[in-house]
Amino acid sequence: MAKLKREDYEEQLALLQEELVGMARWLQHSGRRVVVVVEGRDTAGKGGAINAIAARMPPRQCRAVALPKPTERESSQWYFQRYVTHLPAAGEIVLFDRSWYNRAGVEKVMGFASDAQVKAFLQQAPAFEKMLTDDGILLFKYWLCCDQDEQEERFAERLRDPLKRWKLSQIDVEARRHYEDYTRAREAMLKATHTPHAPWTLVDFNSQKRGRLALIRDLLGRLPDTKVPPPKITFEPLAGKPRKERFGMLKPIDPR
Repeated sequence: MAKLKREDYEEQLALLQEELVGMARWLQHSGRRVVVVVEGRDTAGKGGAINAIAARMPPRQCRAVALPKPTERESSQWYFQRYVTHLPAAGEIVLFDRSWYNRAGVEKVMGFASDAQVKAFLQQAPAFEKMLTDDGILLFKYWLCCDQDEQEERFAERLRDPLKRWKLSQIDVEARRHYEDYTRAREAMLKATHTPHAPWTLVDFNSQKRGRLALIRDLLGRLPDTKVPPPKITFEPLAGKPRKERFGMLKPIDPR
């Protein structure tokens, strides 16, 4: 497949982001709630996909949630409990950069959860998601696919680039040896949690630009009719001569 040129990508993304802004108006108008779960292999491009969705949307309506390692107290709670507090209110969209599916993926593969805990999760997740959708939440679950050679190239780029170095942890390095283990864990997860009320959608992210565009198109295409015209704003010319900014004791930084 030919590489997607940056200018073509940015042009297509801008059009989709305009539709996402329209979706935000529709959410505000309708009071609906949207949850988008973005899962996938390390380096697949979860953060970039979420940023592409959220970049132009009103920050008061659109939130990205990427939870850290649970505290000792959170580890003693019902597993889904700490995610519930981040669910959207009316008119909001929440984007989970990893989610409760950590238990079926990294926690299982890297030994952070017992077999009993993983089994319980796979039994409870469909019921938990049924409660969400029965309450009216629109739930979308995406898994970002990435071949191992592409994953290795992205790991190496993170190691080289000081601006991306923070994305690479020792756990990531260890996880590289478990590509097939993650594949088996994913297949077990899909078998247990791909349901009519909360289906999974797999997206090819070997090209991250193409993957982002495909994911956003799919999300917009599966929402109800979101066309709500923007409110009319009367913008009259100011009377008199425009004033210049005045400063007191403190002066602004010279931008030159």
